[in-house]
Amino acid sequence: MKLDRLHCIDLDQPTLEGFRHFISAWLYQGEETTLLVDPGPLSTIPHLLAELRRLGVSCLDHILLTHIHIDHAGGTGELLKVYPEARVLCHPDGVRHLVDPEKLWQGSCQVLGALAEVYGPIVPVPADRIGFDAAPAPGLSAHLTPGHAAHHCCYLLDDLLFAGEVAGVRAEIPGAIYMRPATPPRFLPEVADDSLARMLELRPKRMVFAHYGLVDKAMQHLKIARDQLVLWLQGVAATAAFPGDYREEAFFAWLLEHDPVYRRIDELPGDIQARERIFLGNTLKGMSEYLEGAGR
Repeated sequence: MKLDRLHCIDLDQPTLEGFRHFISAWLYQGEETTLLVDPGPLSTIPHLLAELRRLGVSCLDHILLTHIHIDHAGGTGELLKVYPEARVLCHPDGVRHLVDPEKLWQGSCQVLGALAEVYGPIVPVPADRIGFDAAPAPGLSAHLTPGHAAHHCCYLLDDLLFAGEVAGVRAEIPGAIYMRPATPPRFLPEVADDSLARMLELRPKRMVFAHYGLVDKAMQHLKIARDQLVLWLQGVAATAAFPGDYREEAFFAWLLEHDPVYRRIDELPGDIQARERIFLGNTLKGMSEYLEGAGR
């Protein structure tokens, strides 16, 4: 693929601490197809539309959703009002929730609280515009990759993998790698690991993290993600005896000691460190609920 036809559109949330270089949409203007990956929440659709106009996008062939969480897909229905010709691709299990998003919205409010209000409501997607196609365009393939969510997909465009959160979350550090798992409930490690293994079998050259950025060494990052799943489960087990209010701090301290990739969190800007600490609790919750269930 031609990287000069690939554009990252940042969907920053300036009212939220550290929510910069975190949410993004990716546009590819190919010779045979124009596609957009993860249009983001409703609150950022005006900015997204302005950027699409600036880039000369008069028609969208495909809107690819890596998963239907509100920060990735909440604004899809609104985007379709401007690009009604676009075909929306998502995991089959996510279709009904986008067509009738009330349950998805209520779940988002329950998990995210005030953050969901900042993102904005989820606009319904017309049923005749959404579905799943394993080979939607030349050079493009879709892959079901449950793990971060049951309705997660990845998309391979030539040698570039739009990975969503299959490999977790990344933040940019010059000359180094910072990554962490993103495993909210309901987390099944064997399912997440299988998805990563299948993405490794595709042998992508480059990879786009939904959160955040394009990396040249896709295979290295996918392997790190598999290793982190194992290591972090060990850390969750090792800190299980700590009482509720102290558990997350104990887990964080354990990670700083044992995970050299996550340890680089202290090299991130202060506001992004704060954002990352907020999401640590979701990963801990998913992993601890799995281990507690496995022990019953």
